[in-house]
Amino acid sequence: MFNHEAIERLLHFATLMPIFFLSIAAHEYAHARAAYHYGDDTAKKQGRLTLNPLKHLDLVGSVLMPLMAFFSGFALIGWAKPVPVNPANFGDPRGDDAVVTFFGPGANLALAFAFLAVFAAVFHGPFLPIDVANVVVQIAWYGMYLNVFLCLFNLLPIPPLDGSHLLYALFPTETMRSYMRLGAYGTFILLVFIYSPLWDYFSSVVDFALDNMLKLAGAS
Repeated sequence: MFNHEAIERLLHFATLMPIFFLSIAAHEYAHARAAYHYGDDTAKKQGRLTLNPLKHLDLVGSVLMPLMAFFSGFALIGWAKPVPVNPANFGDPRGDDAVVTFFGPGANLALAFAFLAVFAAVFHGPFLPIDVANVVVQIAWYGMYLNVFLCLFNLLPIPPLDGSHLLYALFPTETMRSYMRLGAYGTFILLVFIYSPLWDYFSSVVDFALDNMLKLAGAS
């Protein structure tokens, strides 16, 4: 038999996962759309120019990591399968590649503010029954948190995350090229980072950003 706490955690997880899938799909779609705009149709040819989350799921990042988070009680973390991009197809390989890279975290930032708008409207508006309003506010808060988290997480300078790719696009030195090769061990490096003391510092930055967004909504 599930106790009350287990049922609450399960409901929490079931609420988060659809928002998580939407958020990672939007992130990868933004990369694919920007790449296509700048002349690279690699992602489109592979069926990645879509908001369908099933096209972007990664076994470890999108399935195993969230399940591990659920069973361990750790914060929900994860990532999608990276969209393939060929900078050789861009008019300005370095500049365009940097913009395409930033579009992914940018999409999560835009989604965070979209959820913020919903949160503020329902939090201050009297047009929904209180029980319904509480549910919508909670979902909007989840959406804000997840997308602030995904935006900042993907900007970390750890291969193969977008932050490292941005650094390489801006500073394509031999040292950076060697550093980017660590992306082959990306999953292991991310797991070490997540379960290291550095994770607490990163989490405090996410909390700081979220608190300031809630202040914008007049809820903090």
